[in-house]
Amino acid sequence: MSETDLLEPSVDPTKKALGIRRVSARNEASTRSVMMVRDHIVVTDEKGTNTGPTPLEMTLSSLLGCEGVIINRCAEAMSFDYSAVDMDADGEVDQRGSRGVQGVRPYFNWVKMRIRVHTDETEERFQRLIKNVEYRCPVLNLFKSADVDVDIRWERVTS
Repeated sequence: MSETDLLEPSVDPTKKALGIRRVSARNEASTRSVMMVRDHIVVTDEKGTNTGPTPLEMTLSSLLGCEGVIINRCAEAMSFDYSAVDMDADGEVDQRGSRGVQGVRPYFNWVKMRIRVHTDETEERFQRLIKNVEYRCPVLNLFKSADVDVDIRWERVTS
């Protein structure tokens, strides 16, 4: 990616803009945990009792949510017009890893995403949006830094 494809930062690049994210949780000796995120209650659980999504499903949810935020921020910076984004994510996990089998990682081997952006913008501007979103998305880059094979299929849906 060339530097000319990248959008200008939306903050002063010479000044740190640090933020702290805080979550608290309670687990009562089961697979279920209840988290407080600001004023929101979030529940995770494993499929056996099914009172909430699994933590790994929440991780995929965080990935899609983060993509939505960064698509919006990049689109605003570009004056890129779109009406909606539809996203799906699948991830493969070898469950032996979280059960202690040595040599098997306890997180995703791969993640496949499909992102459909509803827009009448040109293909060239769409490609610039994609490059900037993939460069900026914190959760996507966590996955990549963890050596998860991330395959993203972007689609431009025109009216």
